[in-house]
Amino acid sequence: MARLIYMMIASLDGYVEDEEGNFGWAEPDEEVVTVINDLERPVGTYLYGRRMYEMMAGWENASTFESSTGRVLADQPPSSQDFAEIWRAADKIVYSTTLGSVSSARTRLEREFDPEAVRQMKARAGRDITVGGPDLAAHAIRAGLVDECHMFVTPVVVGGGKRFLPASVRLKLELLGERRFGSGVVHLHYRIRR
Repeated sequence: MARLIYMMIASLDGYVEDEEGNFGWAEPDEEVVTVINDLERPVGTYLYGRRMYEMMAGWENASTFESSTGRVLADQPPSSQDFAEIWRAADKIVYSTTLGSVSSARTRLEREFDPEAVRQMKARAGRDITVGGPDLAAHAIRAGLVDECHMFVTPVVVGGGKRFLPASVRLKLELLGERRFGSGVVHLHYRIRR
């Protein structure tokens, strides 16, 4: 059975974007991107909500792409080019009631998030699945679908915004690993205990 993994960069106070919707403060350095790539490489399918998909879709047509601003950049490090290849190689499922169509290969559009369909997908998949974005992850967490979380804690406090984890949810976590980076980022890897 494949694992459903939730992975995001967050502020020390637990936000993935601030109150204005900005997340430029979370732009990872080369060392962090290399580790993220290693975690993403075995993933077979990405689950996205509309906003996360629209942000990530730039990787489809660009050999390099700056995710925090949505700008295509000419001279990015090899880790960014590596991520673009990893992203394009995976299947993507976008859950949206408002998106008209998808703009990337290996992508399908679903109008609603069906927890039972995701359970079946996990049972059949030969590779792990990730859920991207805190809103869709909240649905998956509440449905008991998420098996592991990777949180890259950035040394900044933003004071409010969109939370990494949903409110009113209680989870028991088992720490599987942690890693500190020279930039001050700390990677925390947890298994959700059932």
